[in-house]
Amino acid sequence: MNERLPLAIIKYNAGNIQSVMFALERLGVNAVVTDNISQIQQANKVIFPGVGEASSAMQYLRERGLDQVIRELHQPVLGICLGMQLLCSHSEENDTSCLDIVPVQVRKFISESGEGRTKAPLKVPQVGWNNIYSLRTKLFDSVLEDSFIYNVHSYYAESSKYSIASCEYGVEYAAAVRKDNFYGVQFHAEKSAGVGAQILKNFIEL
Repeated sequence: MNERLPLAIIKYNAGNIQSVMFALERLGVNAVVTDNISQIQQANKVIFPGVGEASSAMQYLRERGLDQVIRELHQPVLGICLGMQLLCSHSEENDTSCLDIVPVQVRKFISESGEGRTKAPLKVPQVGWNNIYSLRTKLFDSVLEDSFIYNVHSYYAESSKYSIASCEYGVEYAAAVRKDNFYGVQFHAEKSAGVGAQILKNFIEL
């Protein structure tokens, strides 16, 4: 019988995998970067990272059968940035049908003052530090309300009953989501200093 991997990071055509690896190494956690279906299925935990464009990422996943593999995972799964957005139903980025695990829409920030969904002129993408609040679930154990996390994104998941943390950038949106064993964070936990390290540690200990 094959030994279960402690943690698998899904390999696909989206960036930030190396920075996730470094963040885990700082926590003393060994992970395997893989697109091997069996390894992903047998891992105790799975991280689904991503920086890039939604439609090309989904095409890559579908071509390799990874879309269905991800949907059928029963162990804790953490989507990061684009990985979180791909867990949702649909993205406005190139009108992309996503994995539809978390039934939430992904919208684009609108930068025009007084129009669309924003309250003020915004720079899009949102790049830099912002605070998270309304923290729920064990993913945020030992994380204080209004802690600062690091963002780089032009799209956001709408607030819903699946939100487990919120953030505001012209509009309040889901900084993190959860449905069953699937978790997602919009921000880059791997680049969010001590707060991000705590969140990754919490996920590993779920």
